[in-house]
Amino acid sequence: MAEHLEIAEGGKEEKYALLYEQIVGLMEDEPDTIANMANVSAMIQDTFHFWWTGFYRVIDGILVLGPFQGPLACTRIKCGKGVCGTAWQKDETQVVPDVELFPGHIACSSLSRSEIVVPMHKDGQVSGVLDIDSEHLATFDETDKVWLEKIVKLFE
Repeated sequence: MAEHLEIAEGGKEEKYALLYEQIVGLMEDEPDTIANMANVSAMIQDTFHFWWTGFYRVIDGILVLGPFQGPLACTRIKCGKGVCGTAWQKDETQVVPDVELFPGHIACSSLSRSEIVVPMHKDGQVSGVLDIDSEHLATFDETDKVWLEKIVKLFE
């Protein structure tokens, strides 16, 4: 319980550092990707209380909803569509301060205001994305980008 309190009380950098250590420990003995996605999305959500945190996996040429924490989500997203599809197509993290200004944004929830999407890789190809939405504008910055990219690398 002390670890949980430490996460809740630290600054963003400290929260990510401790969260990363906990995720490494959790994943080292669990080979199942879906189980790890479920726990990682729960851990990120529990630490930062974002609006929505979850994964999409590339299956048969489309992003398909995977484990997540938060309200109802879009089930399938085409390559190049919305923030998730753009992150997949460009193979680069998308940090969006205001989703309403993002061309082609897919509004799974009208309460989502900002978003970060980090591509995941397997065998040199994008295998999915980590998608996080906030109900506040400009929630995500370079700190989030660096740490979330580091967390996603654990799935390679």
